[in-house]
Amino acid sequence: MPLDFTAIDFETANSSPASACSVGLVRVRGGRVVATAGWLIQPPAGHDEFQEWNIRIHGIHPEDVRSAATWTEQFDRLCAFAGADVLVAHNAGFDLNVLRRASEATGDVCPPYRSLCSLQVARKTYDLDSYKLPSAAAAAGFAEFSHHDALADARACAQIVIDAADRAGAADVFALAGALGLRVTEPVVSVPERAVA
Repeated sequence: MPLDFTAIDFETANSSPASACSVGLVRVRGGRVVATAGWLIQPPAGHDEFQEWNIRIHGIHPEDVRSAATWTEQFDRLCAFAGADVLVAHNAGFDLNVLRRASEATGDVCPPYRSLCSLQVARKTYDLDSYKLPSAAAAAGFAEFSHHDALADARACAQIVIDAADRAGAADVFALAGALGLRVTEPVVSVPERAVA
């Protein structure tokens, strides 16, 4: 099995995990980046207030997403890009939670994605003072990127996994996880709020 996966990164408007305002996606096939995509998102209603702290981090303002697609309008595009891939993210619990919570908030059915955390991969692969994305990406040979730009972050995350797999001699994400004593998490299926009786 080749080293195939999709790296994903979300930026959020506020502390709600449902407040996705930007996504970056990077498709890897055979250990090489073959496609990238990223776009702004109107956060779901009720989760669409932009907090100053978040704006300072990613630089996205409410007016930037005013004409962007809503979560539901862009959801099929996101899922089509990811396909049935294992999703890789730096602190995957956060990004997979954004995916699930935004879907729940809008009544969309989130596919049951499997995931691998590049933060955990970095901790097992490199000896660093910090395992934050810029430090881990630099160790993987991917330095000087625009941190907190969702697409740049997803690209950095992909490079960590590609480099770690190369160092471990792992042919795919499952072999990489096994070599590092990690696991590819099994999907958690969420039920949309409007589907609950």
